[in-house]
Amino acid sequence: MDTRTFGRLDWRVSPLGYGMWGLANWAGTDAEEVQRALDASVAAGVNFFDTAWGYGRGASERILGALVRRHPGQRLYTATKIPPKNLQWPSRPEFTLDDCFPPDHIRAFAEKSLANLGLERVDLLQFHVWEDGWARDERWQRAMDDLRREGLIGGVGVSVNRWEPTNCLETLRTGAVDAVQVIYNIFDQAPEDELFAACAALGVAVIARVPFDEGSLAGQVRADSTFPEGDFRRIYFGPENLGPTVARVDALQAELPEGHSLAELALRFCISDARVSTVIPGMRRAAHVRANVAAVERGALDAAAMGRLRVHRWDRRPAAWSL
Repeated sequence: MDTRTFGRLDWRVSPLGYGMWGLANWAGTDAEEVQRALDASVAAGVNFFDTAWGYGRGASERILGALVRRHPGQRLYTATKIPPKNLQWPSRPEFTLDDCFPPDHIRAFAEKSLANLGLERVDLLQFHVWEDGWARDERWQRAMDDLRREGLIGGVGVSVNRWEPTNCLETLRTGAVDAVQVIYNIFDQAPEDELFAACAALGVAVIARVPFDEGSLAGQVRADSTFPEGDFRRIYFGPENLGPTVARVDALQAELPEGHSLAELALRFCISDARVSTVIPGMRRAAHVRANVAAVERGALDAAAMGRLRVHRWDRRPAAWSL
């Protein structure tokens, strides 16, 4: 698999990364199949893996650490996230840094994540929620600088709240952040408006998450879809979102070129912007890995295809459930 430059950190990462939220404590997840999927991804050249303490309270981190140890000859880039101290997803503008990321909390969870991973260093340590109002509070910057200077982390990232891609621009201008993780897909195109240009100008890497809109852009959601208790999709595809999503997916499906699946086009849409360093779909089965690798290896979409997909942009406002 070809690689892309990961911003000013100058890592060479696979355009297809691996989102690890669904690997721990989700209904229907088979632990042995997860291991097969992860190993298949490494064999295919995937080398960027994104997890968080919040994914199973460290369970997903332990899965990633085991993967790294199973492949000692491969350079696998590890990324995890510090949960907000108040454990509120998403964050809200009225939350303070002390509510979410006081320095002692940053240090404590960096150490917890490293213990879960069983590694001496994590390549990218990210804040799992963010508010741009915290940008100039130097306490978080000093805490992350200390971790980097001690060799415990390689870079600093922020994960931007859903449908708020500009809620980090002042933070990026501080020069203290090496990567931003943002939702970007056929529906959610707003990061193209300002965020991507700012990242390119500042040498900040872009990690695109939720390329399949929690499954709708992979053709996995219908008007009668239901999800088990504890599954985030049960909240996301609630009454206010399920119907409009299905209608938009149906309109998109009607325009698919022959020989292309919706999931393939959704993934290729994301990698067609060269400013995206890597895209991190969730992959709980080896079959998912094979399909996504094949899609990415087909490369970027041409201008005509991108133009047809752009008309399906859907600008939405953040909601209390939209983490």
